[in-house]
Amino acid sequence: MEQLNDVELLTALTTAHKRLNKEIGRVIVGQQEIINQIVISLLSRGHCLLIGVPGLAKTLMIKTLAQALDLQFRRIQFTPDLMPSDITGTEVIEEDKLTGARAFRFFKGPIFGNIILADEINRTPPKTQSALLEAMQEHRVTAAGETHQLEEPFFVLATQNPIEQEGTYPLPEAQLDRFMFSLKVDYPTFQEELEIVKSTTVDADSTPEIVIHRAEILQFQHLVRRVPVAPNVIEYAVKLVTATRPTNSSAPDFIHKWVEWGAGPRASQYLILGAKANAVLEGRPTPSIQDVIKMAKPVLRHRIIPNFNAEAEGINTDHIIQKLLETIG
Repeated sequence: MEQLNDVELLTALTTAHKRLNKEIGRVIVGQQEIINQIVISLLSRGHCLLIGVPGLAKTLMIKTLAQALDLQFRRIQFTPDLMPSDITGTEVIEEDKLTGARAFRFFKGPIFGNIILADEINRTPPKTQSALLEAMQEHRVTAAGETHQLEEPFFVLATQNPIEQEGTYPLPEAQLDRFMFSLKVDYPTFQEELEIVKSTTVDADSTPEIVIHRAEILQFQHLVRRVPVAPNVIEYAVKLVTATRPTNSSAPDFIHKWVEWGAGPRASQYLILGAKANAVLEGRPTPSIQDVIKMAKPVLRHRIIPNFNAEAEGINTDHIIQKLLETIG
């Protein structure tokens, strides 16, 4: 892409987003909200945690997105016996055929891609989980004392199955906090399932065309960072996050009643970044409070820890966030 000013970049992104939705829609039926939130996370340089039962096309959705964005897709199936080197890569002794000299050579693991699908991340021990999470945070990998930089853009989508919990290793809160969004992938509607069955039981090629190239994505990521935000929008985001903390004396009564731990400062940062990305995707030069509200559930869902009282009353984090939005608004 030639050097464009911010207004031209905004127009280019809005147009590209419409084309992207059209291309993905040729392969994926429904799930439009999930796809939009994944794109927002990518533009914000965040990572996503997808929670949903098997068979909801999570893998196909991510693979299709990677194809349409001209990005390298890698899938890692997490299992109890997966080792950190299976993700990051390993060193092998190689012998030079001419001189006979031996030297170590590093073979890159599947983490060296642009879009990484970490399938069932809670099925592998914490030691292996931490290898992925270091890469998420630092965008680099350390193996055998050597540091290897990962190619940009680097985007991780991890999946968890909410049904089977036997033999799993739940992600600690500190590691969950590194994911920008926690997204719930629901069952399709009756009409959507009809379309799915019709489109997947025939002999038809549904490979999407490339809509946005890698260099353009990097430009769009920088554009999101440059978007100006009004002080009242930032104040609202921080007010919303601080209200989730029961240690805050000004938090609503139901927070003290239902919440064990609230969200940290990273939640405020991601609310603003998500609001910026959502605004530019809709062709607006600056986000509003409504954009922050739209980001509230995916950003806060995995950062608020309900206490025993909430669980006893059947109150989940989505209920708490909804009540908080009604109270703060």
